[in-house]
Amino acid sequence: MTTTTPLDERTLSELDHVRLTALVRRTPAAAGGPLERLLDGASTVLPRDVPPDIITMHSQVRVADATTGECTVLTLCYPDEADPATGRVSVLSPVGAALLGRRTGEMAAWTTPDGREHAAHVEAILYQPAASGDYTA
Repeated sequence: MTTTTPLDERTLSELDHVRLTALVRRTPAAAGGPLERLLDGASTVLPRDVPPDIITMHSQVRVADATTGECTVLTLCYPDEADPATGRVSVLSPVGAALLGRRTGEMAAWTTPDGREHAAHVEAILYQPAASGDYTA
C-alpha cells in the first residue's frame, strides 16, 4: 500500500527537530519553505524512540521514481554534506524536505525550483542512525 503523509503528520527525532530548526533560522532562503512548515507541524520523539521505518537525518533510503519506477539510493544530509552526484541530498532541497519523516511505503512528493512536480515511493530504509544505535547522528 502506498500512502502520502501530510506535512503535519510526520514524526521527527527531537534532536533532528532542534538541529533543523536552528538551520532554518540561520538560512534566510529556508524561511517559509517546506522544511520550516514541516518542522512547525511535526510530532517529535526521543531519538531512542524513533521507529526504524522513519527517515531521519543521515538515513540512507531506496526510492522508486513514481513515473519511471527507476530506483535510486539517497542519503539525507545537512547542506554542507550534500553531494547530489553521490546521492547525498540536502534536507534544504525539495527532495530532502519531502523525504524527512516519511515512512517506508509512503510516497514523497515535491516541486523543483523550476516548477516541475516529482514523486517517489520510499521502498526501503537501508540505514537509519537510531535503528543502528546511533542516537546523536
